[in-house]
Amino acid sequence: MTQTNQSADLLISHIIHGIEELKGQETILMDLRKIENTVCDYFIICEGTSNTQVSAIVNSIRKQVSKAIQDKPINIEGTGNSEWVLMDYGNIVVHVFQKKIREYYDIEGLWGDAVTTELTLNN
Repeated sequence: MTQTNQSADLLISHIIHGIEELKGQETILMDLRKIENTVCDYFIICEGTSNTQVSAIVNSIRKQVSKAIQDKPINIEGTGNSEWVLMDYGNIVVHVFQKKIREYYDIEGLWGDAVTTELTLNN
C-alpha cells in the first residue's frame, strides 16, 4: 500500500512536530524516491543528547502522529538502549540517534544519492 504525496506530507509534518516538541537536533529529511530498490520513500533523521532524550523524542513522535492522524508505526526497533531507534511508518522511516552512534553509522553518507533537506526546527 503506497501513501499519496499528500498523506506522506501530512505524516512527515506530524513526525517533525513530534521531534520539535522534545528539541531533537540536526534534523534532516532524505527523499529516496529517485533511488532504485529502496525500502521506503523518505528517511527522517534526528538526534538526541542522551538515551533519555532519544526515548522521549520517540514517544513524542508516536503521540503526535497518533493524536493528529490516528496512525502508528508498523514497527519500532532499538528502544532497549535508545542509542538508535528506528520507527517504521511504511514509506517513511524515522531514525532517532545519539550523536556518536549517528556519526558511526553515517546513514546520510550511505544514502548519499538521496535529496537531503536540513530542517530548521523551532527549538
